[in-house]
Amino acid sequence: MKKVERINTIMRYINNRSQFTISEIMREFNISRSTAIRDIREIETLGMPLVAEVGRDGGYFVMHNSLLPGVRFTDNELKALFIAFMATRNAQLPYLKSRQSLAEKLLGLISNNQQDDLVLLNKILLFEGTNPHNPDLLELSDLPHPMLEKLIQSLLVDSYLLITIEEERVIKTYGIYLLHLYHEKSLWLMEGFDLKEEKKKIFPVDGLTDVRPYPQKKRLSQKKILEKLNKQQEEINLVLEVGPTAIAQYKKYHPLKASISYTNPYQATAILKAFVNVKKLEELIEMTNWLLFLGEDIKIKEAPKEVLEGLQERVGCLKEKLSR
Repeated sequence: MKKVERINTIMRYINNRSQFTISEIMREFNISRSTAIRDIREIETLGMPLVAEVGRDGGYFVMHNSLLPGVRFTDNELKALFIAFMATRNAQLPYLKSRQSLAEKLLGLISNNQQDDLVLLNKILLFEGTNPHNPDLLELSDLPHPMLEKLIQSLLVDSYLLITIEEERVIKTYGIYLLHLYHEKSLWLMEGFDLKEEKKKIFPVDGLTDVRPYPQKKRLSQKKILEKLNKQQEEINLVLEVGPTAIAQYKKYHPLKASISYTNPYQATAILKAFVNVKKLEELIEMTNWLLFLGEDIKIKEAPKEVLEGLQERVGCLKEKLSR
């Protein structure tokens, strides 16, 4: 590890602890005592308010209510941050407009040479959905649903929400305990526990028209919600052995419910597990399409008969079309 990177890492290590010793720094970063002492002195020079305690159990601690030095980024850390901004520019993410000011502040913190590197990266790198003629242009389709930021602000304060959603031109209100907020197939979805029906449901953010805190008196405790969710836990009913080609396809796209466990250190083989709700035709069709998408590099160890029948039907249709 280079000295600058080590100093930055030690500063973060120190800042997360109430007290530390030179011996701890030596063990944690695998450095000599003299190097550890020099690094601590340099960190003090940078402005971190350290106080030394003498004695057998002595060490250092960070003074409270004192200003800490500004964070320094390595060249690679800067590139990683900037490319992350670029890659998600057209991804319908919340706080999209704030990222432009973040990028400008980032550029203002670094040297001219580092700025030149980032400007060059901005010209060369293009990601899916980016306008090649004007990479900085934000299309209307890039902007997230206007209620998304309000939803995030609300759930940061309280996970019990009263949401109003328009479904097929009908306004409906649900009391939910929000479990997850996720992005799938260009859609933002809420996974929540319906406090009235007492079961897990998926709600589209696109239909959201209002979000408010759920009344305290009507709430079910988190403990009871988790107990009910555990009882309703979906059992795995689809198990696949997959090879490298199917793993590559899995990385391109996989349903939220699918999980992967690698079975060798080179990640060339794996076990895929998922739950398929065969009572939902849409989910059954989606899973059948996904299995075909994975390709021939799969071995089905366990699957509902409805899934197998769907695969046979799809393969039969394809064979029939090819023979014409």
